[in-house]
Amino acid sequence: MKKQALTILAVVIAAAVLFQPTDGEAASEVDKINKEIQRVRTEMKEAANNKTQAEQDLKSVEEQKEQTAQSINEVMNQINTVAVNMQNVNGRLVETEAELLAAGQSLEDAEMRIQARDELLQSRIRLLYTSGFVSYMDVLLSSTNFTDFIDRFDALQSILNQDKDILDEHKKDKELIIQKKQEVETKLAEVRDLYGRLEAYHTQLVAKEKEKEVMILQYNKRMEELEDISAEQEELLMALAKKVSALEKEKNRVETHYKGGKLLRPIGDGYRMSSQFGPRTHPITGVKGKMHNGVDFAAPQGTAIYAAESGVVIVAQATSGYGNTVIIDHGAGLWTLYAHIKPGGIKVESGEKVKRGQKIAEVGTTGNSTGPHLHFEVRQDEKPVNPLNYIR
Repeated sequence: MKKQALTILAVVIAAAVLFQPTDGEAASEVDKINKEIQRVRTEMKEAANNKTQAEQDLKSVEEQKEQTAQSINEVMNQINTVAVNMQNVNGRLVETEAELLAAGQSLEDAEMRIQARDELLQSRIRLLYTSGFVSYMDVLLSSTNFTDFIDRFDALQSILNQDKDILDEHKKDKELIIQKKQEVETKLAEVRDLYGRLEAYHTQLVAKEKEKEVMILQYNKRMEELEDISAEQEELLMALAKKVSALEKEKNRVETHYKGGKLLRPIGDGYRMSSQFGPRTHPITGVKGKMHNGVDFAAPQGTAIYAAESGVVIVAQATSGYGNTVIIDHGAGLWTLYAHIKPGGIKVESGEKVKRGQKIAEVGTTGNSTGPHLHFEVRQDEKPVNPLNYIR
């Protein structure tokens, strides 16, 4: 029994010795655990570093976006400067053309008066020739009495005074003709110079709009349909439109086409209205309460724009803030305005008569705009009114 117990104890001791890990094996397991811990720590550190780098990259991207946005704003300011110069030149051009027309009319009137007097004087000469020359002294001496003498003297004096007046007016009109011809030549030269300036500004404007377009395309978080027209820009445009409208009325080219009812929608029915009339929050700056004087229709670049009613085009050019703009006078104080038209997208000219539904332009993003859309306004006596009350 004792011997059996000793045998069992020996087996247990042998098993314990046999299965006990060596120091090398124990150290290896601890090493593995330490290495695993170190690996986890390294991964956590790398993750933290990656997060920091990602945050730095994001900050850098945001800074680049901010710089790009600032660059876009700078270019838009440059565009507005060029557009203001163009509007000032156009305003001067309208005035000069009106002065040119007035000088031409004065010249024509003076030439007609000269012609009429020439005919009168020639008829008198023919009368003298056919009737024979009678001296004023013979007329007086053939008086029957003193009263007749006085009457004949007064009559002759009136004739002489009238002849003197005719000759004086004749001389003045001839001098006026010389003066007006010179004025017409001067005004024509000024008009040619103004059109040359317009062409130069137009070239600058096209280049700046292209530069803005490239920047916007590079801006990966594109500001959709952003526009912000200042009161000064609006006032400048309305002053120009008022001048041209008055000139067109003088030419009898503005008729009353609008007699009530709904205006035509200026763009196809498939395009959504992205911004309505009234105060709104600026989509980028967050400024609240900025008045939006029209409605916006989001549409791809080049989409056709149609005249909402028949009328006469009073503005068809680049303007400050609104970019390429068309304004149509429909008579009765009603105007419609179409803004941010693409470069080369204006299909009508100032002074041109257009029909309701006629294509007048193509959608773009010129001026204070960072996304293609049509900005459409209705104005009654130059004041903006809600277009939704007019269009169907």
